[in-house]
Amino acid sequence: MGLVFLGLFLMVVSATSADEAAFVGVNIGTALSDMPDPTQVVALLKAQQIHHVRLYDTDQAMLRALANTGIRVIVSVPNDQLLGIGQSNATAANWVSRNILAHVPATNISAIAVGSEVLTTLPNAAPILVSAMNFIHSALVAANLDSHIKVSTPHSSSIILDSFPPSQAFFNRTWDPVMVPLLKFLQSTGSFLMLNVYPYYDYMQANGAIPLDYALFRPLLPTKEAVDPNTLLHYTNVFDAVVDAAYFAMSYLNFTNVPITVTESGWPSKGDSSEPDATMDNANTYNSNLIRHILNNTGTPKHPGIAVSTYIYELYNEDLRPGPISEKNWGLFDANGVPVYILHLTGSGTVLANDTTNQTYCVARESADKKMLQAALDWACGPGKVDCSPLLQGQPCYEPDTVVAHASYAFDAYYHRMAMGDGTCNFNGVATITTTDPSHGSCIFPGSGGRNGTFVNGTALAPSFNSTTSGCSPRFFQSEYFYMHSALFGVVLWTAVYL
Repeated sequence: MGLVFLGLFLMVVSATSADEAAFVGVNIGTALSDMPDPTQVVALLKAQQIHHVRLYDTDQAMLRALANTGIRVIVSVPNDQLLGIGQSNATAANWVSRNILAHVPATNISAIAVGSEVLTTLPNAAPILVSAMNFIHSALVAANLDSHIKVSTPHSSSIILDSFPPSQAFFNRTWDPVMVPLLKFLQSTGSFLMLNVYPYYDYMQANGAIPLDYALFRPLLPTKEAVDPNTLLHYTNVFDAVVDAAYFAMSYLNFTNVPITVTESGWPSKGDSSEPDATMDNANTYNSNLIRHILNNTGTPKHPGIAVSTYIYELYNEDLRPGPISEKNWGLFDANGVPVYILHLTGSGTVLANDTTNQTYCVARESADKKMLQAALDWACGPGKVDCSPLLQGQPCYEPDTVVAHASYAFDAYYHRMAMGDGTCNFNGVATITTTDPSHGSCIFPGSGGRNGTFVNGTALAPSFNSTTSGCSPRFFQSEYFYMHSALFGVVLWTAVYL
C-alpha cells in the first residue's frame, strides 16, 4: 500500500518551534498484542518525519529510544499514579527525578500530562489534580526545567456544557473548584489547556442533528454553515466549534490568555454494525482534512490565525483495547508498520506529486439520489469536459450499466483532470473520496494511472477534445435530465457548488 506520508505535514514545521507554527503530532498507545520494539517505533517515526509524540506513560525503553532524535515528547503521569503524587511533594519530586531528569536533555521532553481525563474518568482524584500538577512543576523549577517543560492535564470535551453555540458554552460548574485553580496554574506557568476533541463521538451522539460532512471538515455551502447567533461567527466543522466552546468557557471564568492544544483527535477506520460511519474512507477524510486545517494555521473563527496544534489519535491500531470494534481501530498504522490507509493531502497543492503511492479516487456515493447522480454525470460528461467514451456500450467501463458505476468513473476522471484539487470531488454532495481503487476487470479508472489516462507524478493530464462529441454515452445526453440540468450545472460550477 505504500507509506502514510505523515512526514509531509510534520516537515512543514520541523524547522520552527512549536510556539511559531501549528504542528501535528501523534499519540502512541501500547495495547497491541504484538507491540513493536521501541527502536522499531522510533524508526517508523523517523521514516515518517514525525516530530511530536505523546506517550501515555514514561516507558524507560521508549524514552531511551527517543534520545538524540529531536522528537518532542509529551510524557504522562498515569491515572493510577496520580493519588500518590498529588498527596506528596516528595513523591512528585522522585517521579520527576526518575522519569524526567534521567532522560533530559538527550530526550526532548516538552510537556508532562498529569493524568488523563481525570474529571470524567477518575472523579475521586479530582480534588488532588491541581496539587499533583503543582508538585510536578515545583520539581521542574528546582531542576531549572520549568521554562522548557510545561505541565498540564488532558480533559475530555464533555466537561463543556451547551457547546453550541460556542459563545454560550461553559464548563460543568460542578468542576469550578477544580477548573478555576487549574486555569490559574496554567496561566501563571505559561502552559496550555490540553483538550481531547472527538467530532466522531459528537456526530454519533447527535442522532442526525450533526451532518456527517460537518463532522468530517468537508466543504459546506454557506447556507449549511452553523452560525453562532451571538457572535455571528460561521462554523464549517465540529472541531472548530468545540475548540471555540472551550475558549468561551474559559473566558466565562475570566481566563482569556490560556492557549489550547488538542491532545487527541481522530476517527476510527472500522466499527461494528452500530457504527456505520466508522469507515476507512471517513477516517482518511477526517484526518486528512484535520491535518490541512491545522497546518494552514487557519485557527478558529474566534481566534483566526492562532495555532491549534493537535495530536492525532493514534499511531497504531490497538487490538487489545476493550469495547466496541471501533476502539481498536483508530490507528494510522498496523503493528507491522503498514499504513491502514493513505492520507490524501493533495489539497495543499502538488504535495507528494513525486510519489504515486498517494492515490485517491473520487466515486459516487451509493446512497446518493439517482436523479442527482444522473444530473452530475451529465454535467461531468458535458460542461465538465470529461472523456466518457469508456462508458459507451461495448467499451471497458460500460458494465455494470448503472448510474452509480458510470458516475464513479466520470467523477474520478474529473477529479484527476483537476489535479485532485481540494473540493473537486463533491458534485453537490453525491461524490466522495476513497483510497480504494474502484477499477474492475478491464475498466481502469484514471486515478490508477492505467490505460485510460496519461499521468505525471500521479496526476492525470486533461484529455484531448479534438472530436465534435463529448465521447459520453448518448443515453446521458438525450435524457431529459441533461437538457434540464446542463445549463444549471454550468452555472453552479462557477458558484462553487461543486468545487
